[in-house]
Amino acid sequence: MAVLIRAGDVPAARRADTWLSIVCETLGPLDVRMDRDRPLRGQIEAVRLGPLGVGRIETSTPHSVHRTPGLIRRDDPEHYRVVLAVSGTVLLGQDGRTARLRGGDLAIYDFSRPYELVYDSAVQLAVFSFARAMLTVPADAVRRLAAVPIAAEGGTAALAAPLLRRVAEDAGTYDPASAARLPAVVMDLLDMTIAERTSQVAALVPETRERVLLRRVHAFVERHLGDTGLGPGMIAAAHHVSLRHLHRLFESQDTTVAAWIRHRRLERCRRDLTDPAMAAESVSGIAARWGLPDPAHFSRLFRRAYGASPAEYRRASLEPGARALHGSSTARH
Repeated sequence: MAVLIRAGDVPAARRADTWLSIVCETLGPLDVRMDRDRPLRGQIEAVRLGPLGVGRIETSTPHSVHRTPGLIRRDDPEHYRVVLAVSGTVLLGQDGRTARLRGGDLAIYDFSRPYELVYDSAVQLAVFSFARAMLTVPADAVRRLAAVPIAAEGGTAALAAPLLRRVAEDAGTYDPASAARLPAVVMDLLDMTIAERTSQVAALVPETRERVLLRRVHAFVERHLGDTGLGPGMIAAAHHVSLRHLHRLFESQDTTVAAWIRHRRLERCRRDLTDPAMAAESVSGIAARWGLPDPAHFSRLFRRAYGASPAEYRRASLEPGARALHGSSTARH
């Protein structure tokens, strides 16, 4: 895992501003509030495991981090975050609830709604970020669980907490094959943990079996986009349904299984192509990561969806002062 900032390596006069910059680059636009007369101590590490963002934060300086409505309007990636208190304590507040997380506790929160994290003592945290579509638990159920502490004392949480801690500690050491599979393992365990907990917090809003199944299929697709074998047969087998049943699910959404997979792969590629942190990665490497290993085929699909070649789209997005070609980021599927 890459160390993005070690406070002691930065001159004292620049520490607070550098810390704020790294927090925003790593976690998204946030308002960091601290007493600038107090020495800042701590470090931030981060790495990506496919669609899963993994970060570690260690600090002993009291301060708070706020996600405000204005910052949400500026940038909303539609992500959930799960925070694990590795040691020490931290306060997490969202939707009028406040959770004090102690060592081993975890909690989920929605990056698309205001929240705050308050560091009032020395703490080490592991933070996992993922698209909301990767979680099969209904959004309204997750909302009721936001900022509710989940203790690792029993049930699936007792499995999830140690796994999350180990993944955060070792994230930069896995070989490519293991790193590609880990997000699915982590998300399956988080899904079970959160589903188990939501049933304890409140009764889920009734949904039809078909809607729940479609939600699970979408999450499965999201977790396996990099697998070139992903297709109707693999999805149907994983969910114990017939191919006919699976195709009927997507017909109700005015699309097909293949079109949905293609749309999600292209959208992942589009996001990576416009990410300055991925500028050194080749276009073909990005496409292959998301299950599109044939460069010519990928280029044709991308141009059809977004009206420009991948290279043109990237230049228009990343060159200073260039006018973006992507007035709409929604691919036709």
